[in-house]
Amino acid sequence: MQAYLDHAATTPLRPESLAAMLPFLTEHFGNPSGSHAVARRARVAVDEARDEVASCLGCEPGEVVFSAGGTEADNLAVAGVHGSGRGTVACSAVEHHAVGRTCDALGGTTVPVHGDGTVDLDALAGVLGPEVGLVSVMLVNNEVGTVQPLAQVAALVHELAPRALVHTDAVAAVGWLDVAALTAVADLVSVSAHKFGGPKGVGALVVRGGVQLAPVLHGGTQERGRRPGTTDVTGVVGMAAALRVATDTRTRTVARVRGLRDRLARGLLDTIDGVTESAAPGGVGDGAEASVGADSTKVAYSCHVRVAGVDQEELLVLLDDEGVRASAGAACASGAVEPSHVLLAMGCSPGEARTAIRLSLGYTTTGDEIDHVLAVVPKAVERLRA
Repeated sequence: MQAYLDHAATTPLRPESLAAMLPFLTEHFGNPSGSHAVARRARVAVDEARDEVASCLGCEPGEVVFSAGGTEADNLAVAGVHGSGRGTVACSAVEHHAVGRTCDALGGTTVPVHGDGTVDLDALAGVLGPEVGLVSVMLVNNEVGTVQPLAQVAALVHELAPRALVHTDAVAAVGWLDVAALTAVADLVSVSAHKFGGPKGVGALVVRGGVQLAPVLHGGTQERGRRPGTTDVTGVVGMAAALRVATDTRTRTVARVRGLRDRLARGLLDTIDGVTESAAPGGVGDGAEASVGADSTKVAYSCHVRVAGVDQEELLVLLDDEGVRASAGAACASGAVEPSHVLLAMGCSPGEARTAIRLSLGYTTTGDEIDHVLAVVPKAVERLRA
């Protein structure tokens, strides 16, 4: 049996997304920048997709900038604001590399986090000042699933760096939290279609009205001059369809998947000695997050654990042999797996970080898959320890 528990990496394409895309892969092939009837049909599809995305993300259609995915959206937000001359940039230490490495390249500041992965607000306050032009803190961490206190981050930025804009990478949050409500405090919001059942290679950046953004690419005047290049009509249509389904089904999907995730986590903790859950769920008090679907500091689909005495790559190979698809949640460089920068920032040693595996559930996950994982993982760990 196969148990696909790598939804944080990518999700299966939703049937609704595929159905929406098919006509634009065949008969409606026009370039939306043209003026004839075939082009106009494509332009109508793009406009309708923009309206749908805006509705789901809680913004105006003119504030949606289509991109080639979450990485481009993050780069456009961080580098685009910096390029507009607003000021320096700062981000949390657990950001996706699309934000963190862009911040580093621009000479920005990295803000530490607590052991649960949430940004250290006192440390953030210490770096804020009139010279700061942008602060980027992701809504949900893509590795360990931590939900960040975005409202508190925005309030602090507005108090101590009133000229600064707030960007949030919401790629790992769509379909699991009320992104429209939680990101209302942000000036820029990044999303990526393939993380919520849409196609790969397409995403969007919400740019609130009045925000000045220098383009990262240069060419035509598409996307109001903020992102040149022929629009991927098929991609944005598929993204809009997937986003609508993910938004409309979020409440029941979260309830079902959270139950499966909790059963998985409890099973691993109860049957295997030396297992530690990273950023274990806990209450968030009476803040905005609690009222819109984030009833813990961890998103519902994430089960990230460290297994003492076991190398993550060796464990993942054994799991893959048994049909369990998971990941280490770490970047690869020069053919070797590096310790996760997220876990290092949370206080783990490099050795501890190399024992971590990320089991991420999704809208297609079933109870039978969880049963299979709970049967396979203990045996694989026992084999490696022996």
